[in-house]
Amino acid sequence: MAKVIMIQGTMSGVGKSFLTAGLCRIMKQDGYRTAPFKSQNMALNSFITEEGLEMGRAQVMQAEAAGIEPMVCMNPILLKPTSHTGSQVIVNGEVLGNMNAREYFAYKTKLIPDIKRAFRKLEAHADVIVIEGAGSPAEINLREHDIVNMGMAEMVDAPVLLAGDIDRGGVFAQLLGTLLLLREKEKARVKGLIINKFRGDQTILDPGIAMLEEKGGIPVAGVVPFMDLALEDEDSLTDRFERREISAVDLAVIRYPRISNFTDFNALEQRKEVSVRYAASVSELGRPDMVILPGSKNTMGDLKWMRGNGLEVAVKKLAEEIPVFGICGGFQMLGERITDPNQVEEGGSLRGMGLLPAVTELTEEKVRRRVKGELPKVDGIFSGLSGLEYTGYEIHMGKTVWMDGKNEGKGSGMESRAIVSSRSALWDEACLPRRNLHDGKHQGDQHVYGTYVHGIFDKGPVAEAVVQALAEKKGISFEKGAMKDYQSLKERQYDLLADTLRSYLNMEEIYGMLKTARME
Repeated sequence: MAKVIMIQGTMSGVGKSFLTAGLCRIMKQDGYRTAPFKSQNMALNSFITEEGLEMGRAQVMQAEAAGIEPMVCMNPILLKPTSHTGSQVIVNGEVLGNMNAREYFAYKTKLIPDIKRAFRKLEAHADVIVIEGAGSPAEINLREHDIVNMGMAEMVDAPVLLAGDIDRGGVFAQLLGTLLLLREKEKARVKGLIINKFRGDQTILDPGIAMLEEKGGIPVAGVVPFMDLALEDEDSLTDRFERREISAVDLAVIRYPRISNFTDFNALEQRKEVSVRYAASVSELGRPDMVILPGSKNTMGDLKWMRGNGLEVAVKKLAEEIPVFGICGGFQMLGERITDPNQVEEGGSLRGMGLLPAVTELTEEKVRRRVKGELPKVDGIFSGLSGLEYTGYEIHMGKTVWMDGKNEGKGSGMESRAIVSSRSALWDEACLPRRNLHDGKHQGDQHVYGTYVHGIFDKGPVAEAVVQALAEKKGISFEKGAMKDYQSLKERQYDLLADTLRSYLNMEEIYGMLKTARME
């Protein structure tokens, strides 16, 4: 049986995911088989395991920090919001169905056996399991039937570290207020407090820490400084969406309401000369060097949103001069039409942006698979991609077919490994041969690219080929070979995270808190 410890927070965004990842890395470095666990995650950034199962990317990041292969048992329940009040519910990596908030609240206790089975399965792979909570354990309206904070801690008898975010202000009130609202048996589980994201001279906090320990009756296990890490953060709370700096090469990602898997673009952030910013309006979009349409959990709804606020017209105009790249839902938007006969999203049929000669039909079955291969010959500005290796994964509900003008919509289904552009369909050996499309609206120098592959830029040479092509178009010269595979970049960040936590947390005390899991 594994030993356990749990990270909970005073609110969302206090840094629970990074603290969990850091502890996983430290314990891995210290020779322990370590694994992360989060019973329920709500996120639009997801990942596909080797078995073709879907899980939250935060637990993937933590598994990487622990040096183990991501497994869906690390995140048995994933909620992917489809609207302000509803989510797609994914259990053990497969879609259970769509539920509104009230339906899920009434249903979720039925998933406790799934949570317990997932935890027991994970125990076979770990000496230590670091559990992450969600939001705050002091949400009074969610206390009954809780399955992710104190309810989860009780399921496995886990000790708790409670973290607060001093960067937002009021950290002492956060921590003491949370402790005050906990029941006595819940408070008894809290063995240490963490003040996270501190900037400045720590000695200034000494009087506050003394009072916090006196009034709370629980020791402070550490004051962790603010860390600017190039790691994947929670999608609903990322500060990436607020970046406005424009560098020599400027990439603009459309930030629609249901944007998903924007981690696809983290690999492009490696160079200071490259800016990756997110635009939710025409004024924010400006005049970038490339526009990217990312994944979407509601492709039709997000395309209507773009149509309503003018972004569709702006992107189509820019496509006459600069490349536009769509991934997954963004790829589907670029086509001539999206149909939804089974009401997977909104039902009916919707005109696409008309930048790629393709038609997408949304289907009830979700495609989930890992992919890898070698890119075929690529035309246009991104010809440097030709022959490069890529890896990634596919998550979508829909099938896209290419139109050749004569047999509209009757072409063969495009495989996940295909990348298409406005001038040619690009396939690998397993798919249809390449064919030119110099007809009407798709001719000339316009270059619009699309793919179903998430992580298409994660290989260093792929990211570099894209950035170099955009730089050369502007007459800028960049050092070649500077961009690394995204995974190797993350490995260095995990070590930095662990080194920082070792310096500022009382690890001897934390190791002493570990407790053998006990499940009913």
